[in-house]
Amino acid sequence: MRNYLLIIYLLLVTGVAEAQIRLGQSRYTRQEPVDIIDLDYSNPKKYRLAGIEAVGLSTLDETAIISLAGLRVDDQITVPGDAISGALKKLWGQGIIGDVKILVTKIEGDDIYLLLDLTERPRFSRVEYSGINQTQEGELEDKVNIRGRVVRDDVLNNAQRNIRDYFVDKGFLNAEVKVIQERDTTLPNSVKLRFDVDKKTKVRINEIKLYGNDNIADTRIKKKMKGTNEHARVYIFKDLVSRLLNANPKNLGQAITKRNPVSDDQVREYINKNFKLNFFNGSKFVRSDYRDDKNSVVDFYNSRGYRDAEILTDSIYRFDDSRINIDIDIEEGQQYYYRNISFSGNYIHTDQELQAKLGIYKGDIYDKEKLDKRLNYDPQRGDDVSSLYQDNGYLFFTIDPVEVNVQADSIDIEMRIFEGPQVTVNSVSIEGNERTSDHVVMREIRILPGQKFDRSALVRTIRELSQIGYFNPENIEPDMRPNFEDATVDITFKLEERPNDQIELSGGWGGLFGFVGTVGLTFNNFSIKNINDFSKWRPLPVGDGQKLSLRVQANGRSFQNYSMSFTEPWFGGRKPNALSFSFNHSVQRQIDFFNQNNFGQELGSFKITGASIGLAKRVTWPDDYFQVSNNLQFQVYDFDEYGNFFGLTYNTGTARSVALNTTIARNNIDNPIYPRFGSNITLSATLTPPYTSMNPNINQESQDEEKYQWLEYHKWMFDASLYTPVFGSNKLVLSARTHLGFLGSYGDRIGIIPLERFVLGGDGMNMMNFALGQEIIGLRGYENQSITPGRDFRGQPNAPVPYGGVVYNKHVMELRFLVSPNPSATIFLLGFAEAGNNWGNYADYNPYDLKKSAGFGARIFMPAFGLLGIDWGYGFDEVPSISNPNPGPSGGMFHFTIGQQFR
Repeated sequence: MRNYLLIIYLLLVTGVAEAQIRLGQSRYTRQEPVDIIDLDYSNPKKYRLAGIEAVGLSTLDETAIISLAGLRVDDQITVPGDAISGALKKLWGQGIIGDVKILVTKIEGDDIYLLLDLTERPRFSRVEYSGINQTQEGELEDKVNIRGRVVRDDVLNNAQRNIRDYFVDKGFLNAEVKVIQERDTTLPNSVKLRFDVDKKTKVRINEIKLYGNDNIADTRIKKKMKGTNEHARVYIFKDLVSRLLNANPKNLGQAITKRNPVSDDQVREYINKNFKLNFFNGSKFVRSDYRDDKNSVVDFYNSRGYRDAEILTDSIYRFDDSRINIDIDIEEGQQYYYRNISFSGNYIHTDQELQAKLGIYKGDIYDKEKLDKRLNYDPQRGDDVSSLYQDNGYLFFTIDPVEVNVQADSIDIEMRIFEGPQVTVNSVSIEGNERTSDHVVMREIRILPGQKFDRSALVRTIRELSQIGYFNPENIEPDMRPNFEDATVDITFKLEERPNDQIELSGGWGGLFGFVGTVGLTFNNFSIKNINDFSKWRPLPVGDGQKLSLRVQANGRSFQNYSMSFTEPWFGGRKPNALSFSFNHSVQRQIDFFNQNNFGQELGSFKITGASIGLAKRVTWPDDYFQVSNNLQFQVYDFDEYGNFFGLTYNTGTARSVALNTTIARNNIDNPIYPRFGSNITLSATLTPPYTSMNPNINQESQDEEKYQWLEYHKWMFDASLYTPVFGSNKLVLSARTHLGFLGSYGDRIGIIPLERFVLGGDGMNMMNFALGQEIIGLRGYENQSITPGRDFRGQPNAPVPYGGVVYNKHVMELRFLVSPNPSATIFLLGFAEAGNNWGNYADYNPYDLKKSAGFGARIFMPAFGLLGIDWGYGFDEVPSISNPNPGPSGGMFHFTIGQQFR
């Protein structure tokens, strides 16, 4: 017996190819000597495993590692044999061991003792980046996610590839990522990792060349490639400059005016090659978008009747260091048309009923996209074939269009129908409403247990949940689990809460005026009953869908406004009857800033104090998109040495107003922030009692104090908005709006009152003038309140004309483009053209005499601040006044908006 440790490398066993054979000293040294035992490898022998140990571990648990090896004390094993080779495979397969040796430390009779001599792989302790910013680091955390993992080549390669793919998707096709490993001396057996990223320049698409498209123009095909766009370019002078540089000075004029006959195809090709004005679309190359866009091109061909169209080949090649070209070879095939359309399997509805709903007839172009919409779901029309069945409970209804005959350019279609049983709603539940109480959500749900399944009610429920503003409208998903045997369905509405409380905070020092600013708080999901339950304070009591709004606005000593409103949308809890209260107090002062003796003193003031109570109710006629609301208002107008701002003959006095406002509205837009389709129509009438009929002593000759002690008027307002997607896009929407207002009297005894008139022009916000007792209307491209009769007489003695109009018209067209649908920051751009005017009497009213403007702007909606906007508008018409009777066009100017400016 010799005093050596007997090392047996069992890697000679058949089937163990992962390890390599080598001799050497073990890292493990026993204190007691062990004799070398000669084993006969040609004569395997069975032993009882009497003991097993593991050494060389720094972070791993010894018991767990022995368990992973699959060797247990008292097992019968053959040496050499499958048990030992299997243990080696299992340990290697875990990927956490760098080196494995199985050593025999002792043999006593039929007992054998084994030692697992292991080397752990190091682990990544931390990850660092260079060459990128903190935002990119944060976005890469989830993509890399290797901290704490074992150091392996495949892990490193995957992380390196994910980082590069991240930048390739952002347009950095030439990005390079280097991996640097360093030993981390602060932790045992650890490695710190650094990724050096060289993004290089973005690679953009220079030109997309299309071949084989004989029947559809390049421009139409490229419009369907939403995510793959050519770089904006205008090479209008390139050819001319080339001629000038190469021309003989004697023939310079001829070079400039050189003419050659060209065909229409050559003109289109020249325009496509030299003009690309897609400044609002990115031109970076993203492989996933490119794959989708190729499918979109084929789908577009299919929609035009080219059912056999395909992309034969495509190639991407470098144009220069920062640009690539794309060549796409298209095979269009033949254009097809519908011939015979038949139905089979339908028992509930006749062929004629189904054909009328389908709306596709013999001779129409074979359009797969339109066919799918008309059969299954048409979001804009809603009256597709499936709606006939699924609105009446037939949830399992399916319809399969089958091409039964193709001859020449004609196709016969057979609509194979499976109607299935009528389905009853078994249960309806909600998930994700962490802030909002269940009853607030459930009262908006229109598909209820016990009813027949109704697809229209399901779609309407999604719309109603989007409208209340508590949830992300893009992520409202109904999870339906039908049971065919029971003919029932369980529906779960999965919701994603979003913050919708708003804060308005601005301030500054206005010099002589003092503090200028606004503080406003709007809680859109308030709960009065949870005031005493502090667990529902987030940071105020929430969950019942009530709305509480508090606002303070000031322009130094010149103007202050204090307002409060509260709305309970389901008064009584059983029906959608909205009860609202509001209180408002405003004061506008005239301050002397010009007389040194009275500098800063108050010369006069005008105050309005008002309160209102309202009740709104949803109605079901003419349809259930209508709402009727009534609001009773009481206001006190208090003048104190205020001058004749409104054309009044007295400076001090009080006027009062009691008015009933009735509004009829219909709203079926799909999204309150960025509507894609639908309309919003409102007609409102505000009426006061006819006081002069009750007091025959009041007439035109009466003093203003007497005539206007109780204001007498009727005001009519009409607003309509229509939203239509352009080219079927969810991002590009056309908005058409019209706004009309009329102020009248009950007769000629006192005429139309000088208050409650219309003020037109600017951004539609009362930011600087803080005019009270007026209706502020915006018209971009013109100064605030500039299109207002009587504006040259404001504050002047014996003003001959009241300030404000009695009738106004305004019409708007906007083309909107959605940049980001993110609910935390919804952003869209717009271009607009609008026209409007304001008249001081009905004799001058001319609805065709409008002040026109056009421009562009942007909007961003953030839940905490509401809708914020900036516009640049150019006014094309002059706004004459007594002080400047012959001005030129209004010109260009910027406007800022806060909140949803409806008028």
